[in-house]
Amino acid sequence: GRFTIAARHHITIAEVYESELLDIEKAIAHYEQAADYYKGEDSKSSASKCLVKVGFYCAQLEQYQKAIEIYEQCGTNSMDDPLMKHNAKEYFFKAALCHFIVDELNAKLALQKYEEMFPAFSDSRECKLLKKLLEAHEEHNSEAFTEAVKEYDSLSRIDQWLTTMLLRIKKTIQGDEGDL
Repeated sequence: GRFTIAARHHITIAEVYESELLDIEKAIAHYEQAADYYKGEDSKSSASKCLVKVGFYCAQLEQYQKAIEIYEQCGTNSMDDPLMKHNAKEYFFKAALCHFIVDELNAKLALQKYEEMFPAFSDSRECKLLKKLLEAHEEHNSEAFTEAVKEYDSLSRIDQWLTTMLLRIKKTIQGDEGDL
């Protein structure tokens, strides 16, 4: 209906702000508006795509709490939908990373919560990586941290967003120079 058309227009505007005008704050606002319109049409997967963009940029802008809420919402919505279930682990992974940047204990608690909510997450490479990173962080062992990242990267390529988040976490290990 009309909401879908409006949502598409907001996505187009967001993409212009994102790629040509480089105004990420305005891009976020338009992706959020598009997501709201899609929700109005009960188009959950389209709304999720927009919200994931919002989470992506919020995390980059260090608006971690907002990113966490969005990724958790997307993860929860995805795990109940057979067509989107495979995305849930990625969303919970990203939410946990945002928690980790803010606070190690919160990351641990969030990880436990995600494993309870979505048992398939426990067996994922993402969850295993988070556990290794938490252990390395607790031990102030930047070599173990780097090794865990390398091992993960050999199986799943690490993109620029993930590299940025991992470096932010690594910098919180005492005495680290900050190189993956």
